[in-house]
Amino acid sequence: MIEDSELEKDKESNGLNSSEQDKNDLILDFTTSSSISRNTPKILLIYIPIFWFSGLLDCIYCYELFRKLPPITEDWIPWIGILFFLPIAVFSMLYIFILGCFFFGKLFLILINLIHKPKEGVFLAEKGNTDFEFWCLRTELKKLILWLLRNCPLPWADSIGLRWFGTKMDFSSHLQDSWCDVEFLKLGRKVMIGQGAVVMSSMVVGKYLIIKKVILDDYTVVGGMACVSPGTITGKDSLLGAISSTIYSQVLEPGWIYFGIPCIKLKENKLASVSEITKRDVDEEKEIYVNSEINNDEKKKDKLKQNKK
Repeated sequence: MIEDSELEKDKESNGLNSSEQDKNDLILDFTTSSSISRNTPKILLIYIPIFWFSGLLDCIYCYELFRKLPPITEDWIPWIGILFFLPIAVFSMLYIFILGCFFFGKLFLILINLIHKPKEGVFLAEKGNTDFEFWCLRTELKKLILWLLRNCPLPWADSIGLRWFGTKMDFSSHLQDSWCDVEFLKLGRKVMIGQGAVVMSSMVVGKYLIIKKVILDDYTVVGGMACVSPGTITGKDSLLGAISSTIYSQVLEPGWIYFGIPCIKLKENKLASVSEITKRDVDEEKEIYVNSEINNDEKKKDKLKQNKK
């Protein structure tokens, strides 16, 4: 999954001597959690203040809800109303906690990025390397927030979380229970990522942490259980098949279907580039069929005018 020439250039740009590296240094370690476990578990302490402040919001909500109620021995009627709406109150507390984690997590992320700004490149994945340690910290922080939002019943909550934490995308794209890195990721219009797929702008390969921007252009489709490696750029209307993977810094040409591990060109994506348009003229009882490129409104209009003449 790693292209040697591209990797060597990025290593050299970050001050790493390629000639001193052994092949064993590049043993694939694609499990992000295992690479983070090399760092100190103290990194998880960042969860404590986030949970603490979010819990305080729930405490304030409960206090305001119950503070004006009279003692149950004097007047029990208001308590009946509270018990009746108790499920709604519990549901509200859950969302207050999630929104609190969402807000305070963003504040901590801003603070972390002010201390050490994220950057692309190849870094040593070991204790003492500042880029690696701050990458672990950012990853663990975002993992908590995105986990809470992905388990939220609202279907667009994870899209809000991705946009809030740095992904450049709009709400026309869909992530069907997939995992996407948040930073250095750009999605075009109507991108669909299949269930179980993984889109990684960062990964650990042996002793190295690789971070490079991933760009998925308009109408890109990533099949289920597929793997998109750092630096991947897909063209418009390109498709990566299920259970396939890209290599480091691979470019997928527009309008092509790719498949395999690593993926190669399979065939042209004709279904995405051609669509039949039907126009009926009721007054003159005419019916016109036109083949034209999809997602190009100007060409469609020109074709229709030509056929009408």
